[in-house]
Amino acid sequence: MTFKPVRPQKGSEIVLQYLEGQIRSGHYPLGSKLPTVVDLAAGFEVGRSTVREALSGLKAMGLVDIRHGGGTYVSEVLPQSPGEPGATDFFRPNESLKEVLEVRKYIESGCAELAALRRSDADLAAIEAVLERMQDTLGDERQAEEADVDFHVRIAEASHNTLLLQMMLSLTQRLKEHMSDSRRMWFFAERSSVELLLAEHTGIYEAIRDRNATLASERMTAHIGKVDRLVQSLYRDEPQ
Repeated sequence: MTFKPVRPQKGSEIVLQYLEGQIRSGHYPLGSKLPTVVDLAAGFEVGRSTVREALSGLKAMGLVDIRHGGGTYVSEVLPQSPGEPGATDFFRPNESLKEVLEVRKYIESGCAELAALRRSDADLAAIEAVLERMQDTLGDERQAEEADVDFHVRIAEASHNTLLLQMMLSLTQRLKEHMSDSRRMWFFAERSSVELLLAEHTGIYEAIRDRNATLASERMTAHIGKVDRLVQSLYRDEPQ
């Protein structure tokens, strides 16, 4: 007998699938406003970043419209086909860490370049708000990690390319799956590392703000290169 590997569902997938069902069943009518991120996080008993990832997935699927500062609304017209169970299942679950990091560099640099060209004032405000959260959470490892992830997702959203957003969400989850909580917490607990991340993120934001696509791509590539080298070092050095 041949068995198909089973991959445990992550929290954002569960939230995404539940909300997708609620939307498609008409529980949330077309054009209606969804509960806030805070309310959804409390209701599902998950972190806000989990809810944001689920909502970004729904947006990539064309099911919702996220209005920065104005909430999340069900699309006026829903896609005819539900497609895959979750928008973040773009890649297979068994890619190696090396493969994930290699692809991430090209996808994120492309997101940054397009964001510089296409970003709206609302997109820019959303990225800036995450930068402020990063500054406010320098001493909180988990919140710092959430803010870091949100920063990159906001840039992918600002690219206004749903396929890139799907890839970004998938790659983010794959990276989390490869790295244990202890590795991630060590990384974000190093204040010098977090301060460097903040400075590099600020530089990327400024290039996007100034609509300098070349500089935004270059700064993102350099940033991802540094982060990935550290991630690979942690992955190699920590006991499995």
